[in-house]
Amino acid sequence: MTVIDPDTQAGWVPEGSGDEDSDGTEDMPLSMRLSIADTLTLGNATCGFMAVYFTTTGILIPHLTGSDETGMARHSAATAVILMLLAAVFDLFDGLVARKLRSSPMGAELDNLSDLISFGLAPAYFVLVYGMVADDAHQRVSALAAIVVLLAVVLRLARFSCVTLKDGMFQGMPSPFGALTVVSIVLLELPFVPTLLAIVGVAWLMVSRVEYPKPRGVLAVAMLSWIVAAMGLLAAWAFDAPGGQLLLQTGCALQVVLGAVIPLFATARRVNTFRDNRREARAAQLP
Repeated sequence: MTVIDPDTQAGWVPEGSGDEDSDGTEDMPLSMRLSIADTLTLGNATCGFMAVYFTTTGILIPHLTGSDETGMARHSAATAVILMLLAAVFDLFDGLVARKLRSSPMGAELDNLSDLISFGLAPAYFVLVYGMVADDAHQRVSALAAIVVLLAVVLRLARFSCVTLKDGMFQGMPSPFGALTVVSIVLLELPFVPTLLAIVGVAWLMVSRVEYPKPRGVLAVAMLSWIVAAMGLLAAWAFDAPGGQLLLQTGCALQVVLGAVIPLFATARRVNTFRDNRREARAAQLP
């Protein structure tokens, strides 16, 4: 029997009177049901937020309060970057799981929003805090560089949602790769001007038309292995292991070199493809 509430005019059905599941999942709209891939995507967003938290509590606040605990700042910086690396792992696996199982209608939107937090806000905030705590940095210029990084990720994610590309390729440096390259530049502790120019260069690559391969198959395994190795380097640096500083700088340098070399290979490949197409067109025109 259905009872009508005179105030709301809504029908109330007694428990157990219908054939639907008691948990109400049958009445839940399809767009509101989270898949396993969506759960991984939310893990990505959580890691990005916690990276901002550790950057604030472990680096910025001790600097503002005049604390001399450099070890705490080192541990917090390493933790923040490790969380960004974990976010990249979540971002890698949510796509794989979505292709193997299923993704909800919210999947693409959740992915973009999570990437904005982990690979836009978190690295941009890292750059901003670097400009406040580094001895030779200029706070306002660093803030401008942080805004450039954030806007580059916003534009890249928006374009990714609107532009259809050929399968297996990204247009512009992927935001996880860009975020890790930005924080690697900061951790290298170069002079301020080269650091600033390199950060702006990475932001430009993210909004460029340079094609990057998607991490699938062997490339996905290589990327995951590199992330695990980077976590180990950060842990060695955080706990002041022998040679930890040198190992970290070597890893950061390799990340920056990869960020610079991949566009060169992609550009060379496009030039060679253009030349081959022109050569074939000329050969087809010959009698």
